[in-house]
Amino acid sequence: MQFFQISIQQTPKERRILNALLALATGVLTLSYPSFLYLIAGGYLVALGLLFIWLKTPAPIAALPIITGVIIFLFPELIPITIAIFLGFFGLILLLAFQFSIMGFLTLIIAVLIAMNPDSVAYFVAAFLLLYGLSGLIRLFREKNDGGGSGRVGQRSRSQGRDDDIEDAEIIG
Repeated sequence: MQFFQISIQQTPKERRILNALLALATGVLTLSYPSFLYLIAGGYLVALGLLFIWLKTPAPIAALPIITGVIIFLFPELIPITIAIFLGFFGLILLLAFQFSIMGFLTLIIAVLIAMNPDSVAYFVAAFLLLYGLSGLIRLFREKNDGGGSGRVGQRSRSQGRDDDIEDAEIIG
């Protein structure tokens, strides 16, 4: 039997800002041009995967958005199910890595809503991206107002959880 442990490490503020801004810009583009969802979502996912590689995120986590983006480019008619599956995995990673974080639950809810309402996929994707980007920026401002702190998760209670970005996760197996 193989066990996995997911540990969380603080990333530099600039990386987290870049991830949040990428999500916000993509969310606004998705709302503005929902008919180009396959180009916007596919491009975002490939860019997110490349950002994860640049941030030295574990390979399985970095590969997931790249593979999903390529599938969307190759098979645009599969966008609803592809994005629902991606968000389902993404939500599970958020939940496992960050002790049942709110963003993890929201991501899973959005994945289910996409599967149930495939015609509204662009609006659900935009909602996810805007929530994800805003939560990242709010967290940065909250940390700044808390005096900066050391940024170490170990100082927090495990039961409090934390809605950090996925690039903070490291899978040890």
